[in-house]
Amino acid sequence: MKNLMFVFLSFLFSMAARTQDSSAVKFSYSQQRINDKEVELTITATITKPGAKLFALQKSADDAVYSQIIFDSAANKYLKGKAVEIGSVAKENDPILKLDVHTASDSVKWVQIINIATGDSAVIKGNVAYMYKSGDEFPSAEQPFRFVIMPSENDSKEAAIGSAKTPTEGGQDSNSLWWIFVAAFGGGLLALLTPCIYAMIPVTVSFFLKRSKDRKDGVKNALIYALSIILIFTLAGFFITLIFGPAALNNLATNWIANLVFFAIFVLFGFSFLGAFEIELPSSWSTKADSKAGTGSFFGIFFMALTLVIVSFSCTGPIIGPLLAIASADNYYGPLVGMFAFSLALALPFALFAFFPERLKMLGKAGGWLNAVKVTLGFLELALALKFLSNADLARNWRILDREVFIVLWVVIFLLLGVYLLGKIKFRHDDELPKNDFGVPFLTVTRLMFAIASLSVAVYLIPGLWGAPLKGLSAFVPPMGTQDFNADDLPKGFKIEDFKGSGTTENGDSSTAFHLPEPKRFAEVMKAKEPEVVINNGMMTYFDYEEALAVSRKVKKPLLIDFTGVNCVNCREMEGRVWSDPEVMKRLKNNFVIASLFVDVHHGVDLPISEQYYSKQLKKQVETLGDKNSDIQVTRFGSNSQPFYFFLDQNEKRLAPEGYPYDPSISKFIAHLDKVVEEYKKRN
Repeated sequence: MKNLMFVFLSFLFSMAARTQDSSAVKFSYSQQRINDKEVELTITATITKPGAKLFALQKSADDAVYSQIIFDSAANKYLKGKAVEIGSVAKENDPILKLDVHTASDSVKWVQIINIATGDSAVIKGNVAYMYKSGDEFPSAEQPFRFVIMPSENDSKEAAIGSAKTPTEGGQDSNSLWWIFVAAFGGGLLALLTPCIYAMIPVTVSFFLKRSKDRKDGVKNALIYALSIILIFTLAGFFITLIFGPAALNNLATNWIANLVFFAIFVLFGFSFLGAFEIELPSSWSTKADSKAGTGSFFGIFFMALTLVIVSFSCTGPIIGPLLAIASADNYYGPLVGMFAFSLALALPFALFAFFPERLKMLGKAGGWLNAVKVTLGFLELALALKFLSNADLARNWRILDREVFIVLWVVIFLLLGVYLLGKIKFRHDDELPKNDFGVPFLTVTRLMFAIASLSVAVYLIPGLWGAPLKGLSAFVPPMGTQDFNADDLPKGFKIEDFKGSGTTENGDSSTAFHLPEPKRFAEVMKAKEPEVVINNGMMTYFDYEEALAVSRKVKKPLLIDFTGVNCVNCREMEGRVWSDPEVMKRLKNNFVIASLFVDVHHGVDLPISEQYYSKQLKKQVETLGDKNSDIQVTRFGSNSQPFYFFLDQNEKRLAPEGYPYDPSISKFIAHLDKVVEEYKKRN
């Protein structure tokens, strides 16, 4: 009867809780190693609503209403005894329930001892199922928690992920501000070589071509543009990181709404460059701007700088990520100096490049080639606009711009651009082609070279419609998993399964690359987001950290953690140029278990309720797979850039202290992989 009463009361209270505010009780979590074999887990429940009373843990079999700590079945083997309740708990007879109950009116601690040695690791998960009394109402709710026990001699007291962070290895507290400045400045120069920055150069060129009237005006615009980049990067990056956490800017760059805005902006620019219309301020604005020297010009240039800053965050990772992680560790000077140095290096080339518009305009007076440049930029803007639309499409799983559709549109765009450069298509502001000594229109060699380049891109893209990897442009096209048709390059009648187990390692041992178990967690959704290099080479990757770690322990191979993103341009660049190399691929397939942890997957990839938690580092509730992977990268590895590779042994200890950032050098990556394998063999 008591059990039936408890079930009945629980049902009534849970129904009432649907309309109640469960914020009357707040939970915090901590853990502390008490000896080399035991760890103490503490859940603190604090009552924040005046007059509310929290039901205590069950004291005896006579208690019919009480709170519970429910551990997942996987954690039972670690538990030592039952949880102990510490706090002021009083016994009383409730006049409404007409039952004897135990309640706490202030705060109470629930302490659970677990058996786990210093060198071991574990994840202890569960839920707090609690009830409290507020007036004549009895709300109930559940609070999931997760404690991460790391194989370290000094466990962090805040390593519980109910509200917490895990210990961060390899912190950057030993780095001087000077080192940060030099490294960040070098990273800014390298960032100029990334596809996202290159994509913005045509916009910048066309902008200054239209605005600069003379050398003095060009110098002024250049300085405003450069200073705007530095100001926006430094202040926005620094303060947003402090307020919203180190993943905020990366989330903005990969956010589907932001990408749709970028798509609209690039389409607008594209049609404008093609001559559909001119982007001009209202005449009333222009009149007002004339009365204030350069006001309109400043805001126009500032807008261009802001666009560069926002868009570039999707692929300016190797320095920006660690700097954001520093900010989350309460080091205020490091990120400020680093962001300034990074933006300074990024702004200097743009400032120097902005001196050219004056000379280009002077050359443009000799003919109509200047409009040809603008039209060419218009085609490129439309092509880049599709990239941002693809990012949003991938984030929301709309499947309106799958790989073959994207490739078809790009083929058409670059074919039309090639035909235009050959002089076969005319737009609104185009002049006739220049004439030779015989009065016949002719094509300049420069224009012919650009036409050949454009037509070559179109021809190169065509095999991608049948599943060709398109290695040179893999950073831009959607992943192979979104393509509905993929021509099989194996002989007719053969399947990839026929070749399982046929590979050999460098030592002549039979390869186990094809014998790894299929991924289960999140595989149904994530398989469509796998990059071409994975699909075309028969690689096996996992999408969940714990699952990949379990496999690596089972097959006794080091774990390669690949922090990546669906919309990460540098990730596709690294995979297409480095991973696809035969020597690299052989090592990846034969020597590692790979966990591809996508940080930008949110829609449709929710974590189970029992695995959701609050992250102090991200300053948000971790509810999706992307949130979880971002939290793992920031809290444990102290970075927030993609791609970034870390290598762990069976005890989750790093095989290479600093990891491996974006670096498209095949020889360096091979050397790093070999070094990691050698270190793994020493430890095992």
